[in-house]
Order: sequence, then C-alpha cells, then structure tokens
Amino acid sequence: MAACSIIASMSLSQDIKLKTIELGFDLVGVTDASPIDAGQAQRFAVWLESGFAGQMDYMRRNLQKRLDPTKLLDHARSIIVVGLNYTPPRPGPEFCSAPVPTGRIADYAQYEDYHPFMKERLHKLVDFISSQVGAGLRFKIGVDSAPVAERALAARAGLGFIGKNHILINPQLGCEIFLGEIITDLELQPDEPVAAGCVDCTRCINACPTGALRPDGQFDARRCINYLTIEHKGVIPAELAERIGGRLFGCEECVLACPCQKDAPVCRNKQFRFYPDRAQISLHEIPGLTTESFEAKFADSPVKRVGLDGLKRNAAICLANTTGQP
Repeated sequence: MAACSIIASMSLSQDIKLKTIELGFDLVGVTDASPIDAGQAQRFAVWLESGFAGQMDYMRRNLQKRLDPTKLLDHARSIIVVGLNYTPPRPGPEFCSAPVPTGRIADYAQYEDYHPFMKERLHKLVDFISSQVGAGLRFKIGVDSAPVAERALAARAGLGFIGKNHILINPQLGCEIFLGEIITDLELQPDEPVAAGCVDCTRCINACPTGALRPDGQFDARRCINYLTIEHKGVIPAELAERIGGRLFGCEECVLACPCQKDAPVCRNKQFRFYPDRAQISLHEIPGLTTESFEAKFADSPVKRVGLDGLKRNAAICLANTTGQP
C-alpha cells in the first residue's frame, strides 16, 4: 500500500472509531478479513468433534463461513469489531434478601435485547462510513446473526484477549462485553492484538460450579449452566440440575471470579435500557405464566429465548434446590 493510501486508511479508521464511540459503543478495533488463526480453527474443530457443543447444532453449520469472513462477504478486506460494556450496577444487600424464593437472571438479560440495539447503531455506523467513502460500500453486519468467530476476531482487532473462561476479556472493562462486527470490502488500517493476561490465573476454572471449564483448557458446554438453562432442550440430568442452585437463566461465576471484572466500570450507555427488577424473579410467579403473559413480560428481554416451557423447567429446578420443594 502506498504511503498516501496508508495515511488515508489510518485517517478513515480514526474517524470511524470516533463515530463508533459517539454511537455509544465502548470498544472498537479493526482487523483484516483473513481466516482466523489455524491453531484456533483446529481447536474449534476438535471442540466440535468432542461433542462439547451439545445440542447447539448451529455451531456445526456453515463452518467455513465461521472460520473465513470472505465466505460471508465476497472480496471482504476489513472487519470493524465493536464492544458494548454491559456490567450492571450491583444491587445492595436489601435487594438480595427477597421475602419469596427468587431465581437469578444473568447480568446481560437484565437489559433490553442487545441484538436490535446494537444492529441499529451498526447500521448508523455504516451510514457514516458510506458518507465518507461514497456509494458502493459493501458490508455485512453481525450481532450473533451470522456464523462469525467473533471472539477470535475481536482479539485480533485488539479489543482484548480470550481468557481461560473462553470469554473475551478487556483489561479495563472486564468480561461483560457484547460484540458486533461489520465485515466490509473497504480497506482499513488494522489494529494490533493485546497480550494475554491470565497466563497463571485459574480463578474462573475453580469458580465454575459444574466443571464445564476443564483443567485441560477445553470448555464442555454440556455442563455449563448458561447452556443448560438456555440452550439445552428437555430434562437436565439430576447431577447437573443440583448444581444450578437458584440460577434461573444463565450463570456468571467464571466472569465474576475474573480479576479484570472486579473493578470493571458499570455500563455507561444510558440509552441501553436496564431493568433492575429483572435481576431476580419470583419462582412462585413463573408456574402461573401463560404464553401471553410470558411474551408480555419478556417482550424485549433475552429471557424469551429460553421459551415458557424452558423457564418453567428452570424454575422447578431452582425451587427444588433452594427450598426443597418439588
């Protein structure tokens, strides 16, 4: 690339980053559209072959697209990766002492559904880029909607490193970060990755209630409480159900154990709607929910992903674990 082209690419990249922050994202980085690292691709293939994906059949589909962004967009040259911090305010002790049995909701599900929120702003970012480079920009947006190895790409774009909890960790913002991508045919100046920061730390592995984070570094999703309470269909094995405790939807033990998460700032985006009353939900309320009342209560919540039957199953498990009631 000629010197003037490099300077132009750097200037455009900087303008895009400033606009990204203006739109309410906390992190932004750029990487090229080359396939993910061969070692990462091999580890992912072994993970699938070992059956650790459980019932998540979508992880096995479109494998080449997941590994190579150019399979998603012909002539792709760059990927803009953004991050949105969703660390919630921590409730005081008076909130935690509920008078009725309650089920814990994962931090991310205490906000509105992040998919449309982030997609809307990524489209605004594309509009801005188009205003700078003219018509003809080709792009594809991803927010869990395309088979993209987003954590690998985010790490390559300098947003953080992938920890032993298999989550992207930003040294300043911690682990609770939503990711989104714009794959484009525009050539931009790529960013440098950051160094891994948990070489000798095993706190997340030790904190996992079910042993889903294996000592050999593998992640067995079939044992993960996030997977069990959200993705798994049907009966949850008794040995694992007992370890779910009062977690109604998701789990954050490996996140909260991370030293980088300890001092993570609270989500600063005030447009991203937060519902503090969703942190804990009465377990006695859930059995009486109808399809209509479930849809109304969780209309804009990620909780709707589990479905009414799944939520009732989880509630029965939480009640048995916390009160001894079947």
